[in-house]
Amino acid sequence: MKKTVVFGTFVAMGLAAGAGAAAAGTLDDVKTRGKLNCGVATGVPGFASPDANGEWQGFDVAVCRAVAAAVLNDPAAVEFVPTTGKTRFTALASGEIDMLARNTTWTFSRDVDLKFDFVGVNYYDGQGFLIPKEMGVTSARDLNGATVCIQTGTTTELNLADFFRINNIEYEPVPIETNAEAQQQYIAGACDVYTTDASGLAASRATFEDPAAHVVLPEIISKEPLGPLVRHGDNEWGDVVRWTLNALIAAEELGVTSANVADMAAEAGNNPEINRMLGTEGNLGEMLGLDADWAKRAIAVAGNYGEIFEKNIGENTPIGLARGLNAQWTEGGLMYAPPFR
Repeated sequence: MKKTVVFGTFVAMGLAAGAGAAAAGTLDDVKTRGKLNCGVATGVPGFASPDANGEWQGFDVAVCRAVAAAVLNDPAAVEFVPTTGKTRFTALASGEIDMLARNTTWTFSRDVDLKFDFVGVNYYDGQGFLIPKEMGVTSARDLNGATVCIQTGTTTELNLADFFRINNIEYEPVPIETNAEAQQQYIAGACDVYTTDASGLAASRATFEDPAAHVVLPEIISKEPLGPLVRHGDNEWGDVVRWTLNALIAAEELGVTSANVADMAAEAGNNPEINRMLGTEGNLGEMLGLDADWAKRAIAVAGNYGEIFEKNIGENTPIGLARGLNAQWTEGGLMYAPPFR
C-alpha cells in the first residue's frame, strides 16, 4: 500500500509538472514571439471585423488587445486569425492561436470533451430569430415550414433542432459557413429566417440597407454564455487571460476608466482593491508572471468593460444593444469579477 501511495504521489506530481510546463510554454511563447495570436470571427460588426483600413475592431477584439497590452506592453502586438464555426477549435487545439475570443458558447462538451478552458464570460447571450417584417410573423412558433439559414458546427444548429422538435414544427435548414454568407443568403431570399445569437442578429441587421424592414422575434430559445477560451493544461496562460478579462470588469465597478487609470495608479488612493489591481500594492502581477502594471495597461487600451461595451455594441451604436444581463451585478446584471486580493 505504501508503494502504491508513493507511486501515485509521483504520478500526480509528474502530471502536475507536465501541465505546469505546458502552461508556462504558452505564456513564454507569446513573450518570446512578441506577438499574441488571437482567434476571432470572420467578421461580425461590433464584435470583430476589419475597418476601412484593415484594422480589426470590436468588442471581442478589445479583449485580445487588452491581453497583448498586459503581457507585451503593446496592444497592437496581435495577429488576428479569422476562424469559422468549424475551424475555430482546430486552430486553438493545434496551437495556431494562443486564445480564442469570438462568439463562442461555453458548454459542457466544449469544456470537458474538446479539452478547452473557458476563462470567463464577456457576453451573456441567447439564440434568436431574424425575419423580414413583411412575413407578418410575430412568434418563432409560427415558422412551420420555414427555410432557416444556420451556421454549421455551432450550438445554434443544435438549439434550432431542439426548439422545432419540442414545438412539433417543421423547417428546412440552409447551411452556411460564415456570418457574411448568412447575411448574403438571407438578403437574397435563400432562406426565410436567419438564426444565431441575438447579439449577432443585431449586428447583422445594423448592416442592412433598411434595418427597419427586418425584425428579431421575441423568443430567446437558449442560454449562450460567450467568452474567451484557452487549451486545457494552459493554467498559467489561462490565469493571464482570465484575470485580464476580470480586470476590465472590475474596473467598471470600481470607477477605473481609460481616462483616469494612469492618475489612479500614480496617486495610489485609499481603495486597497484598486491599488492591488493597478499594482501599487501587493504582488498580483508577479503571481501572474507579469509586471506590476499589467492591469493598468489592459484598462488603458480601450477602457473598462462598460466603455468597451458602449463604444462597440451599446445603445448609441448601430448595433444598439442594451446592457441587460451584461450590466454590472450592482445594476441588476450578471457581470461580476472575483476579488483582486
